[in-house]
Amino acid sequence: MSHDRPQVSRRGFLAGTAAAAATAAAPAIAQVAAAGPANAASRPNILLIVTDDQPKHTDWAIQKTLDWIAGQGVKFTHGHVTTPLCAPSRSSVFTGRYAHNHGVRDNGHAHNLDQSTTVQRYLKQAGYRTGLFGKYLNSWTLADNPPHFEDFALLQPGYVDAQWNVNGTVQTINGYTTNIIKNKTLNFLDKAATDTRPWFAYVTPYASHEPNTPAPAYADTVVPDWNGRPSVPENDRSDKPQYVKSATNTLADGQAVRQRQLRTLLSVDDAVQAFKDKLTALGQLNNTLVIHIGDNGFQWADHGLLGKGTPYSPAHEVPFHLSWPAAGLNAGTTDNRIVGNIDIAPTILDAAGITPTHSVDGKSLLGSFNRDHLLVEWWKQGSAGVKDTWASYVAKDKQYVEYYDLWTDANGNETGTGQVTFREYYDLVNDQYQLTNKLYQATPAEEQNLGIPALASQLAADRAN
Repeated sequence: MSHDRPQVSRRGFLAGTAAAAATAAAPAIAQVAAAGPANAASRPNILLIVTDDQPKHTDWAIQKTLDWIAGQGVKFTHGHVTTPLCAPSRSSVFTGRYAHNHGVRDNGHAHNLDQSTTVQRYLKQAGYRTGLFGKYLNSWTLADNPPHFEDFALLQPGYVDAQWNVNGTVQTINGYTTNIIKNKTLNFLDKAATDTRPWFAYVTPYASHEPNTPAPAYADTVVPDWNGRPSVPENDRSDKPQYVKSATNTLADGQAVRQRQLRTLLSVDDAVQAFKDKLTALGQLNNTLVIHIGDNGFQWADHGLLGKGTPYSPAHEVPFHLSWPAAGLNAGTTDNRIVGNIDIAPTILDAAGITPTHSVDGKSLLGSFNRDHLLVEWWKQGSAGVKDTWASYVAKDKQYVEYYDLWTDANGNETGTGQVTFREYYDLVNDQYQLTNKLYQATPAEEQNLGIPALASQLAADRAN
């Protein structure tokens, strides 16, 4: 993996999109040609919305969000997080780095993040007005002000009557936290009427994290039926690692958490609509780059598991959308490239005309790059726990996984022998639900035919880079 920043252009982005969505890309290219380079001199505002534990297949609850950011922008169909866990993923969003490079490998060591490498630092230094509204990083001390944010309402995670740090003052604010985040963000946006600086708003509601408490208005909302997918009732898990073989969650468990998640996301959708209305009223919708992503996915009893932190697709595949009308990214296109949370910071910095001084692993989404695979990694925190640290090579057509005798110590650093303890390989073309681990009882010849030696070598290189 190269850490070099690619040469990118908005035309290049649209050219890449055209390959995936030729019918929609042509008018978008025409718009960029008409708008021309003049817009390049006008730095965009940036609205980054990161939801908590929001998996794919939650579109029913975010129709307003989709109508705006996807319908008037770009929908990435292969969006991933590179570590399916909150703090590591958010640190990757901020820095454009894999967790093994930014150092926040688990939820217990947020202070390991080098704050000089964050997108908010670059933007503030470049004259942006910066704001944070909602959750920041797990294990962050609430009384500690988040660096490089000029205006902030930092949430101690919760849904009702929660603790906040508002611009340096720790306090309880009564009410539903998604609505409070909405109102704090709207106040921040309102200041654009008199403050001519471009702005960056990092907006991060607690939804749809457990306990997935919906707002009273949506507490009893009927959600569409869902009868699982083939990975939910998987009866024979003998080819999976022990923690999967021991899993006991059922379809009913998955249905229950899905229902709660969808209900909580309805309030997020209302907030996003309010942001769009405010930007329209301010006359700033056109030159605002808007990005929406989930910080990780979530398993609804797939392979008997609830939650995140596994190498299975529902845990690391996430909704991922982008809109920027002034750059021609408002045509409702679909982009089928493999993209990740590590691409967000490079995209924002590219749009703002900022070259990072630290090395990044991601690429600007405004360019025409097209990776063939992505590294996804996760660490066991401490030596206890039922699941070993793992890393995975994820492509569109296949996935290779290695588990290791590794964990994070009291300082969040990696320790252990590193010995491989289990391996998995899935043919994602014929087995998208990952029911058959082709490495289970495979012969050396079968491993050769699957290309395992080359995949293992590439995975090792990715982890070391």
